[in-house]
Amino acid sequence: MVQNAAKPRGRPRSFDETDALERATQVYWSKGYDGVTIDDLVAGMGVGRPSLYAIFGDKRTLFLRVLKDYAEKKGARAAKALLSPHTLRDSLAGFLKHAVETATERGRARGCLLVCVAPLVEDPEVRRFLQNAAAGGAALVEGRFRDAISAGEIPSDFPAAVRARQLIDFARALTMRAQIGAPRKTLLKDAAEAVDLVLLSRRGNAEPER
Repeated sequence: MVQNAAKPRGRPRSFDETDALERATQVYWSKGYDGVTIDDLVAGMGVGRPSLYAIFGDKRTLFLRVLKDYAEKKGARAAKALLSPHTLRDSLAGFLKHAVETATERGRARGCLLVCVAPLVEDPEVRRFLQNAAAGGAALVEGRFRDAISAGEIPSDFPAAVRARQLIDFARALTMRAQIGAPRKTLLKDAAEAVDLVLLSRRGNAEPER
């Protein structure tokens, strides 16, 4: 006797989960974490309240998921710019240029969710996530400096860890200035000059000419 194939339980999803997360990101961007309600998320994501809770959880859980998704995508693009097979100077310039361009992208909110929205959220898990993300970014830049030391691009006594944190600070500052309306052209110029500052050695000598 042939048995009938088991039918899947429940109705299939009527929305794309990735798209819904992107829409949730825009809701948090526009209203800030504290200003967002579940009704805002339901309307902005295009999902029903039961589906939102079942798939994404409550407002806090969804925000953490949005942050992680946003950080992974942005981090991957930033790492690609930083680790490109160019000189150290060009790699650092590309990293800061990427920060400016993503913070001033036409048709999207200016700034960065990790820099301009998430730090205002009073939640220990959000704070830990941001601290870990910042530390991970600094470690990536420091690794690029270490590679440059091995390749002889910069002196062996170059303060890699300190300058890595400084580069991350420059990227954050440029992003925050973008949020308040600084022109992209101005930010790109300042980003290029920031690279020169980061590459100064402890003795005050600039990186050798390439």
